[in-house]
Amino acid sequence: MATTTGPAAVLWDMDGTLVDTEPYWIETEFALAERFGGTWSEAHALSLVGNDLMVSARYIREHMPLELPPEEIVELLLDGVVERVRRSVPWCAGAREQLVALAGAGVPCALVTMSWTRFVEPILEQLPPGTFSTVVTGDHVTHGKPHPEPYLTAAERLGVDPADCLAVEDSATGASSAEAAGCEVLVVPNHVEVPPGPARTFADSLAGLDLAEVWSATRTRREGAVPGAGGY
Repeated sequence: MATTTGPAAVLWDMDGTLVDTEPYWIETEFALAERFGGTWSEAHALSLVGNDLMVSARYIREHMPLELPPEEIVELLLDGVVERVRRSVPWCAGAREQLVALAGAGVPCALVTMSWTRFVEPILEQLPPGTFSTVVTGDHVTHGKPHPEPYLTAAERLGVDPADCLAVEDSATGASSAEAAGCEVLVVPNHVEVPPGPARTFADSLAGLDLAEVWSATRTRREGAVPGAGGY
């Protein structure tokens, strides 16, 4: 149950939120265009941020264009990005520190990402076991972000009400998914702009951020409650 000093759980997006892997995806997309004789642009690449991978693959197939099945395009994307991640995991500022603090406070965390399992695994290997109580990936949901299913699934697995959860996102697609699920959303924009929303609180960085204060601010906005004191 959420308290005045913190949420019942924190649900984390991955790409662009915990790890700044968006440049890896973009590099891989341009490499695909070069390999198969297609064309690509930064605008196309940024339009895919936060998307379900199959949605992105269909977009690439149409706009690059690339005469391959979407499933094969996804695998080629994953090949390129996994190779880069295994060389170096580009953590976002403050991300690991926030995860450690939440673990120390006993606040359960879930990873809610539209990346597929084989991309997530090398990143999880860099974290202490049990950092995430559950992991929801794009290859194990029927509907990806911006549909609420990924966040609803995470909350259900944790046994908490989505309204008692804080979701952390960097894209409009992800924020819409969490918002539709009923979560409060902390938006830390990275590569793309995110518009305001009724359940969205914005921060410039995770570094030095007090998630308890963020949660109290969301409670104040939604319920008119007096902000609680304290932190993780």
